[in-house]
Amino acid sequence: MKTYLKIGALAAIAAGLTLHTTDASAQTRPRTGIKAGLSASSLFYDNTSLNDRKERIGFHAGVFTQVPVGSAFAIQPELLYINKGASAGYNVLGSTGRNSFNINYLELPVLATLKLGDFAEIQAGPYVGYLLNSNVKSEGSLLSTGTNLNPDQFNRVDYGLAGGVNVFFGQLLVGVRYEQGIQKIANTTASRAVLNNARNGVGLLSIGYSFN
Repeated sequence: MKTYLKIGALAAIAAGLTLHTTDASAQTRPRTGIKAGLSASSLFYDNTSLNDRKERIGFHAGVFTQVPVGSAFAIQPELLYINKGASAGYNVLGSTGRNSFNINYLELPVLATLKLGDFAEIQAGPYVGYLLNSNVKSEGSLLSTGTNLNPDQFNRVDYGLAGGVNVFFGQLLVGVRYEQGIQKIANTTASRAVLNNARNGVGLLSIGYSFN
């Protein structure tokens, strides 16, 4: 009986060491995956002629790779397509209406990642984005139009800071993140007359899948 107990104890210890080694290995190997979800964006500006501001609900999608630096820390670059923009009411010389600005970016966040075991992580870091296209839809007391905007009216490059949390369910993840732009959007006299010093701000709700 004592022999069986010793064998059982050794087997339990071996199993525990195996699980610990597996968990440590999981935290120290690169992780690559895909993600997509909703984006809720707004523009932050001081233009007093714009009022009744509302968020733009859009989407984002892309890929990520997480490169471990030790057992509890990693660097995660991503490549995302993301919708940004907002809508706001206006009142100019008695003419009232609403402008909806839609601006879409290809974005590269690079996030420092603090891992809380295998089930959760906290992330923060910079991002840089490149403007792909833009349009505005105007609905007013005088007329309603939809127009593709010349991207040269805006700064092609957007950059700022991002931070959020991911929770893992096996290879599936659910994440929330907020990004605040530092770069001003408007790039010309005409666009600054409307947007003034507007900057991007967007909240992301993501669902993803890690391939390993």
